[in-house]
This record gives sequence, C-alpha cells and structure tokens, in this order.
Amino acid sequence: MDTIKLGKQGSVLIVDEMHVSLMPMLEKIGFVPDYQPKIKRQEIIEILGNYEGMLIRSKTRVDEELLKNASQLKFIGRAGAGIDLIDEQITAQRGIHVFAANEGNRVAVAEHVIGMLLVLFNNLLIADRQVREGKWLREENRGYELLGKTVGIIGYGNNGSETAKRLAAFGCKVLAYDKYKVGFSDEYATEATMQDIFDKADILSLHIPLTKETFQLVNREFLDSFANNIYFVNASRGEVAVLDAVLEGLNSGKIRGACLDVLENEKLSQLSPTQKETFDALTKSEKVIFTPHIAGWTHESYVRINEVLIEKIQAMFI
Repeated sequence: MDTIKLGKQGSVLIVDEMHVSLMPMLEKIGFVPDYQPKIKRQEIIEILGNYEGMLIRSKTRVDEELLKNASQLKFIGRAGAGIDLIDEQITAQRGIHVFAANEGNRVAVAEHVIGMLLVLFNNLLIADRQVREGKWLREENRGYELLGKTVGIIGYGNNGSETAKRLAAFGCKVLAYDKYKVGFSDEYATEATMQDIFDKADILSLHIPLTKETFQLVNREFLDSFANNIYFVNASRGEVAVLDAVLEGLNSGKIRGACLDVLENEKLSQLSPTQKETFDALTKSEKVIFTPHIAGWTHESYVRINEVLIEKIQAMFI
C-alpha cells in the first residue's frame, strides 16, 4: 500500500469507548485525538468534515449517509475484528482507507473458545450449581476430554490460527478450511475441504467475518451435512448461524452442545416473538453455554487493539 500524505496535526474523531491508552498513542505519532464516545450519529454526520481520521468500535455503522460531509476523511479504523459495520464500496469510492485491529484480540478469542469448550465438556456450570444446592453428583457429571477430538475450523486468519494452536496443545486434530487461502497447513492444523470437515469433525468452530457469503451459513442443510453429531462453537458473528437451526440440531442430537458468544440479535430486549421463543428454549438447555459477545474482550486485548490500530496508522500515513 502506498504511503498517504497526511498532515502531522491530522485530527482523528473517536466515536466509541476506547481504552485511555489510545489518546497518548495517537499524540505520540503526531495526531490530534478528539475523544467523543457518547456522540450521536447525527452529530457525527455534522462534524465529520473536520477530520482526517475516524476510529469506531461497534455502535457506529458507516454508510453513505454518515460520510456525506466527510470531505477530508482519509481513514477509518475499527477497534476490533471485522469491518462488517463499514460499507466498503462507499469508502472505496471516496478513497477512504479502511482497516481493523483483527490481530489485537486473537489470543483473547482463542482462550475464550477453549474455555467455553472445557466448561461444556466437563459440565462445570451444572456441577457448580448442583454443589451450591447441596448435591454431590459425580457420575452424573462425568465429562469428556478434548484429547483425540477432530476440530473443524472455518476461517484460518488471526483468530482461527490462534485457536488452532491451543487446540493442538490439547491433542486435538485440527482441520481448517479457508475459502480465500491455500497452502496454509502448519504444525497446528491441516488444510481441508469443507467436505473433509463434514465427514470427520467432532467439533465445529467458526472464525469468519460476516459477509453476504457467510450470512446464515450455518442452517439446517449445513448441519445435516455432518457425518458425526458435533459440538458447535460460534465466536465470530451471530448472523452467521441460524439459531432456529441450532435449536433444532440440539433437539435432534445432531448438535451435542453449543458454545454461543454471539447471537443473531444481541439486543435481548428487542427480540421478535419468534426470536424470543427460540432464545428462551436455548436458555433452558443445559447443552448450551452463552457469553455476551466477550470472546475478544479482555483487559489485555483492550490495550493491544489500540497498539494494532496505531501500528496500521503509522504504516499507512507516517
């Protein structure tokens, strides 16, 4: 990528909550941060023409309307993994460079996936609750080991490859499929086709962005393609998996257990009647582990994401 000429006093609008380390990091490389985490969308539209950079996290959708006054904007960075909130066609037309801090939370995501699987395999939530209730049920809580399991990973980027390292350390055989990569087999994972994963996987873990191609990828037909009954992990984007299909798989036994860090609709107070019915049924299942989209949400990743953003801004503009 060609280096872009940007004034040393370029102003950067920060429209989401960020770790406080970001501001001195920006100042150190010659930028003027304007931290407005509570700013409203209409306010962004009105003032964005005054800035050469904008940093977002998860609340701000970047589309043609938002950018209509952004005559000076040179870049948009997302403090997290994935850029599905950003209309790349519009930004490309305007010559705005877009990047995310995908590398910043890969360790956090990988550790979270392992943690959820261990909790599920060893009945940790169930056993903890029972002991607190005065029940000492050993045989009923006999668990399973990760050792020897075949894990299918879809998406072998930052998060997928980091997760594979940890799964390999537990003695898993990891098969990885990535539509946009070839020749990526390494000591942790073997490059595979989707058919290989359908035929051999005991566990499926998603590490893919939300795109038109991946939207509702995991549906009934997809799940029925697996030869084995599987454990399902989604720490990518909720819209990649149809929750009705996940619930049906749990009820039929095709899904032995599910670890869900993300949901199709994460605004739980705004679920449609159908979504609420499905969600309520999932919450009643002891085969499901939920977390509130925190797979990449550690104290360490909060700082590391800023470091990655700064590295990319420096590489592009300094």
